[in-house]
Amino acid sequence: MNIFITGAAGYIGGSVATRLLAEGHSIRGLVRKPGLADALQARGITPVLGDLDNAALLTAEAQRTDAVINAASSDHRASVEALLQGLRGSGKAFIHTSGSSVIGDDVGGDVLSPNIFEEDTPLIVEPKKEARHAIDNLILAAANDGVRSIVLCNTMIYGTGTGLHAQSVQIPPLVAQAQKNGVVRVVGRGVNRWSNVHIDDVAALYGLALAKAPAGSFYFVENGEASYGEIGAAIARRLGLGAVQSWSVEEATREWGVGHARYSFGSNSRVRSVRARRELGWEPVHASVTEWIEREMPIA
Repeated sequence: MNIFITGAAGYIGGSVATRLLAEGHSIRGLVRKPGLADALQARGITPVLGDLDNAALLTAEAQRTDAVINAASSDHRASVEALLQGLRGSGKAFIHTSGSSVIGDDVGGDVLSPNIFEEDTPLIVEPKKEARHAIDNLILAAANDGVRSIVLCNTMIYGTGTGLHAQSVQIPPLVAQAQKNGVVRVVGRGVNRWSNVHIDDVAALYGLALAKAPAGSFYFVENGEASYGEIGAAIARRLGLGAVQSWSVEEATREWGVGHARYSFGSNSRVRSVRARRELGWEPVHASVTEWIEREMPIA
């Protein structure tokens, strides 16, 4: 199968591309920089120079390929619309990468939410995440327009990526801050919990979804959960540092920005991936983010 992947030089897209190449697929990958294009070419991926704002390019790529995987952004609506325009009426697969912060709350790390969502559970979406939720629904509705549309809603992803970009977006900033300041810090008391999943299991699910998922499918992607206090403690043990310390959302914002401070690190995002196991036969094998941190996480 010939597959077009946006974000092919990124953490998720690169790892998915590596997996699909190994399974015998041909990959065209969207990339913004000529240097990265050369690196993709060296890995067997045909680079497509451009970005998410080039609607005509995205539509043309969608028309010429057998399937599209959007792994560049969960929030760029115009690019999704351009890709769907190219796929309309074709019956081709479109896999969109969403993220479970779509149901994240804003509790500053101080509250453990009792809400655990499955795919069939009505979601609680805060106003700042409504735009992402609307994009997910737009993609699912494309099933009525002749697109085999699929949304994979990833949780906290950990593990070393197999593409050009090896680091995920949540744990590495915590580690970098700890290495810089000699102390691990979490937002608030760190009792907030996130579901999580290893990048290798994520890539495996993309392959299964490409092969088997029906049109209009939504899947959470998780295999376990941990609090930020537990994650912080594991980082401290891995780095040989002392007790984890708390800081406020305002202090964390100065270090990581408001999105990370409030939603990546200060929220709860608790989900269960029921449907992917039941419908696609997904069997993730990595079950503990804290064990990975303590035993396998690379330290620069």
